[in-house]
Amino acid sequence: MMQLKLIHFKNTVLLFVLILISCGNFSGSKSESQALPLGERVPNSQIPKKTNSIIVGANQTENYLTLLNGKRVGIVANQTSVIFKNSAQTNYTHLVDSLVALKIDVKKVFSPEHGFRGTVDAGELVASGKDIKTGLPIISLYGKNKKASLDAVKDIDIMIFDIQDVGVRFYTYISTLHYMMETCAAANIPLLILDRPNPNGHYIDGPTLEIENKSFLGMHPIPLVHGLTIGEFAQMLNGEKWLENEVPCDIIIIPVKNYTHDTFYSVPIRPSPNLPNDQSIKLYPSLGLFEGTDINAGRGTEFQFQRYGAPFLDKHVFTFSYTPKENFGAKNPKHKDVLCYGEDLQNDQLQSEVSLKWLIKAYKNATDKSKVFNTANFTKHAGTAKLQQQIEAGLSEKEIKATWQKDLESYKKLRVNYLIYP
Repeated sequence: MMQLKLIHFKNTVLLFVLILISCGNFSGSKSESQALPLGERVPNSQIPKKTNSIIVGANQTENYLTLLNGKRVGIVANQTSVIFKNSAQTNYTHLVDSLVALKIDVKKVFSPEHGFRGTVDAGELVASGKDIKTGLPIISLYGKNKKASLDAVKDIDIMIFDIQDVGVRFYTYISTLHYMMETCAAANIPLLILDRPNPNGHYIDGPTLEIENKSFLGMHPIPLVHGLTIGEFAQMLNGEKWLENEVPCDIIIIPVKNYTHDTFYSVPIRPSPNLPNDQSIKLYPSLGLFEGTDINAGRGTEFQFQRYGAPFLDKHVFTFSYTPKENFGAKNPKHKDVLCYGEDLQNDQLQSEVSLKWLIKAYKNATDKSKVFNTANFTKHAGTAKLQQQIEAGLSEKEIKATWQKDLESYKKLRVNYLIYP
């Protein structure tokens, strides 16, 4: 028997804590598990798979179905929005499919970057349309309109947000959360957050975003690795009054059971096409910075964010080489069909920090340094123009990271106010 805390917040003030006694996981979905391309766990022999019986928010249907009965429901979801049917998290049904089977009145789905079923490339526009399986309307939140209009939610009584995040500022799902909270606040619609673990939630690191560099790749003055779950981040958005007109969103959080920020969590479903396994997720905060350069970070291979390379890196220094090709998740990768020299990191030690050593090494050993940085895009990813300037000036990783510490210490004190998990 376990205790569950269902947490209902508005403007980070606790309205109630309802203690319920739970006997186990929901496993009664009427629809069958779908073996979607992004639903395949990619093995990595280096990483232990054991988790401490983590029960995600979506699995605790006994604690939120009563909030949905008789209501018109909207859902912000993608391929990770599932109800697991076994403790290994290898068998599951999609949340939307399950709710429809349970006769919940789901009106429409709102899809983030990569789409509802998660097959769209990074940065590619996501079109609105209709889900083939359920027939439900799909409203895109990535493309021309990243924020749902009031008209789009006029037939919604309660909104659900259930997406697996990876805890990195430039991973755009938290920007989608921000905009949906603003829409719900304006429309006076409660937002039900089914929380999931943060696989990079055990540390905080990286440069803090300077607000003049705000974009969809980073909307808030937080470090690159922020150490919060989606539920905790929603509390911070309310508490710091970062939403439009400082109007808070009425949020209800179903917390993860048996989770702390030190719990290792192997993400069972690709959160996006180019994060295929735990190694890529752990390296993403560091190698994701290459997205703001003209250096390929493994897109167009089966080892996305586990290698980097470019044709202009010195082949006498970088003996590893590969050729990016069009593949699932990368229709037009950087340096497509061109031999790239770089490093293979698929067996590198797992990261608990943002490492700059690969970016600095690449810059120092570029045969043409003018080709490395795409300045505007790199600044958006880094959240500051200083990082590029520091690398170009020849500062060491230790010297650069020393300039982050004051902001990191301030953020750590702020973060404590919004934690759900120890």
